[in-house]
Amino acid sequence: MQLARVIGDVVATRKDEQLVSLTLLVVQPLDADGRAAGRPLVATDSVGAGVGENVFFVRGREAALPYLPGEPPTDAAIVGIVDHWSYAAPPAAGGGSKGQPAGRRRG
Repeated sequence: MQLARVIGDVVATRKDEQLVSLTLLVVQPLDADGRAAGRPLVATDSVGAGVGENVFFVRGREAALPYLPGEPPTDAAIVGIVDHWSYAAPPAAGGGSKGQPAGRRRG
């Protein structure tokens, strides 16, 4: 799974019939500090996310799993909306570690 922020939506009136009724969103992958990491991509949305929300998504064959028994032709799927995240950075040379909260809270 990977963190991302929803930055847009996709409207496609003509698409594969297995994509009919699925929401397509543009997501920007994020690093642990909440900064953009890599290029934006289109993902199906299985949880009702919206523009501006932080989410996590899966890629590859697992992206179709939320839609079983259907198998829509998707290689990225949003599978969760993130309330917040934090992590402990690896210890820096010379000792010590620091936690660094990132992300944004919903609500």
